[in-house]
Amino acid sequence: MSLTNRSKLVHVLIGKSVLETLLVGALAVAFYLQAFPPYFHGWGEATQNSIAGWAVNDALPFDRVRVQLHVDGQFVSEAVANVSRPDVVAEGWAKDEWHGYSFNVLRLPQGTHEARVFAVHESSERRITLQLLGDPIRFVVRPDGSLEDLSKRR
Repeated sequence: MSLTNRSKLVHVLIGKSVLETLLVGALAVAFYLQAFPPYFHGWGEATQNSIAGWAVNDALPFDRVRVQLHVDGQFVSEAVANVSRPDVVAEGWAKDEWHGYSFNVLRLPQGTHEARVFAVHESSERRITLQLLGDPIRFVVRPDGSLEDLSKRR
């Protein structure tokens, strides 16, 4: 094989490798966006007796988002965010006010805990992914059973 033919072969192989890399990258991005959609938004806080907040699906702004509450890494409850939250519309996060949720937090031991609220996304019949809404919510359970949101302490 001549030097010119070897050079051409090297260029063809490099070009093929670049195209394969681009194809695999595009497939990975497409899978990621399907499994972990970037269009869920939300926020939560600890109120005196619940973990409450809102969840919106930007891709389907009139749909109600399924949400799950996990406290200290353990699943606690699941609900649909369909409670009135006029503040969400006023701030421009949603098209209507029915995107709120509220989880009563009962029977937690006294002390500091961390809650996480996740949007539930079904990307196929068998694939469900969870997307964290907002930041984790650190709170204290007082001796009387009421909650104090630690992010509100000054």
